[in-house]
Amino acid sequence: KGLLGRLRDLPCFPPCVPLFLLWLLSAAARASSLARSFQLDYKEDCFRKDGAPFRYISGSIHYARVPRPAWRDRLLKMYMSGLSAVQVYIPWNYHEPLPGLYDFAGDRDVEAFLDLTAELGLLVILRPGPYICAEWEMGGLPAWLLWKPDIVLRSSDPAYLSAVDSWLRVLLPKIKPHLYQHGGNIISVQVENEYGSYYACDHGYLQHLLGSFRALLGNEVVLFTTDSTRAEELRCGTLQGLYATIDFGPDSNVTEAFGAQRQVEPKGPLVNSEYYTGWLDYWGEAHASTSSAQVAQGLEEMLQLGASVNMYMFHGGTSFAYWSGADFKDQYKPVTTSYDYDAPLSEAGDPTEKLFAIRTIISKFQPLPVGPMPPATPKYAYGWVALRKYANLLDVLDVLCPSGPIQSQFPLTFEAIKQAHGFMVYHTQLPRDVLDPATLEAHPHSVCDRGYVMLQKEYQGTLERDGQRELHVTGRAGDTLDVLLENMGRINFGANISDFKGLLGNLSLDSSPLSNWLIYPLAIDTAVQQGWPHTALPKSTRGGRAGPAFYTGTFETPGIAWDTFVKFPGWSKGQLWINGFNLGRYWPRRGPQQTLFVPGSVLHIGRPNNITVLELEWAPATPLLLFLDRPLFNRTLSRSTKATE
Repeated sequence: KGLLGRLRDLPCFPPCVPLFLLWLLSAAARASSLARSFQLDYKEDCFRKDGAPFRYISGSIHYARVPRPAWRDRLLKMYMSGLSAVQVYIPWNYHEPLPGLYDFAGDRDVEAFLDLTAELGLLVILRPGPYICAEWEMGGLPAWLLWKPDIVLRSSDPAYLSAVDSWLRVLLPKIKPHLYQHGGNIISVQVENEYGSYYACDHGYLQHLLGSFRALLGNEVVLFTTDSTRAEELRCGTLQGLYATIDFGPDSNVTEAFGAQRQVEPKGPLVNSEYYTGWLDYWGEAHASTSSAQVAQGLEEMLQLGASVNMYMFHGGTSFAYWSGADFKDQYKPVTTSYDYDAPLSEAGDPTEKLFAIRTIISKFQPLPVGPMPPATPKYAYGWVALRKYANLLDVLDVLCPSGPIQSQFPLTFEAIKQAHGFMVYHTQLPRDVLDPATLEAHPHSVCDRGYVMLQKEYQGTLERDGQRELHVTGRAGDTLDVLLENMGRINFGANISDFKGLLGNLSLDSSPLSNWLIYPLAIDTAVQQGWPHTALPKSTRGGRAGPAFYTGTFETPGIAWDTFVKFPGWSKGQLWINGFNLGRYWPRRGPQQTLFVPGSVLHIGRPNNITVLELEWAPATPLLLFLDRPLFNRTLSRSTKATE
């Protein structure tokens, strides 16, 4: 029944109420139901929100790179910067660590994050993949997809589509109530990501995704794609039924870039879905930076054209644990733990000079929210903390691999053993006496990604993907040979995302293949999260500073738990945990990142904070950590600190 019919059925319905008033109530109800809409207007070349012309000014934030206690702070700063929307990736592998095992709790509660954006008055542009890139491990695809070695990712391969469909049937029903048309704040949803840059160019795959998204989200939501401005990428990455948007940075000619969009979308709104405010850092390269003036100028030019713009990134955050990805550009290029990105909000969430330059430009086109910008979060320099060596890694394999090793004639990959991240130990013995130095060699591209070699538990050196492939060793028949293999992050962009880890081929000794391996998949995080080694009995360990070993220490906060940054003076490369939380990889010898960000929410007040360090190569003679109130890149203060000094 209509509103009038339902009113007449009420026992208390007053017969004297004028019919025209009832008609007005009914009309208002119909108008209200029609009001919440977000659509493409191809005639006026714009979006329409609730029927009115609309354009968004948005910024990217990755909830998976920001601890949940900091979500509100970051989003509020984005709102106060003048943004009307935020753009959000959903990393599939963050939520489905094993097939059919889903995790949407705590830091992974994406619906809580969406609720918070709505509470703060921000619209959302959602990018649920299934592939996202994002400099995130394997571009967000789960490593368990590679359990089927011949799977063709991002294609119509039935094995891949089956996994995608299962995931989307779990994820998208969670998303649907948050769509703008259903009372939520998601105004548009991206399908796949920069698909035109992928070699497959499989339009059947995109068509399959389009059908799945429509079936699970409905026909009203705006679905779109994002690709670069290259004609070939726009040809492979676009599809009828998905609105084509583009991405480009401040070094591009704005008119020419949007001209490329017009080649595939002659009508409709101009949209830059990734306007680059900075860039990522690779280990071993200079810290990337982009001038605030250049970013502001490009933004103003786009807004003058009436374009909708999303700034990538507005807040980058941190790739904690093992989540940072890698590129392959002639060689393997792992991405740093810090995803600072030279973004308007620094890695620690602090407003920068760039933010205020952007805010000034936005104020020329729309009113800014009333009130001050929230300040930088407080930082504390907790100072020097002494550590002690707990044990060499090879001496605690019983703790780190309680199920015991796997026997194999030849090495097996991480994927063959179903180990997603972290480390594995490959153990064998020298088959003969080696009195004169012999060459221990790995075939090209067979060490993925770094192998720390021990002979008779003595560190010999490191083999590296696209780097050093051989060492010279001597020993006796039966001497133990151990290689600790580190996964530095799967490739997240391009044709090489099927990035298998571990020893992909055999090691040879003077060209003779080694065999009879014991392989230990290490569950270091499980042990550390359960309190090890701090709750374990003291370990008698061999001295020496070389090779993979655990170091422990504690410190107390002076009644506060503020954000901090930890520096590694004299350390080489490794992993850091505080109170069981994996803060990521450090590698000061290669840089540019010299410190790890430690969120205050990780720290305890009134009881000791437990530090666990896994150093992989060389520890300093006096193992110390230094807690600072600012980050360091290449031993130079980052621009986020300079902007707030």
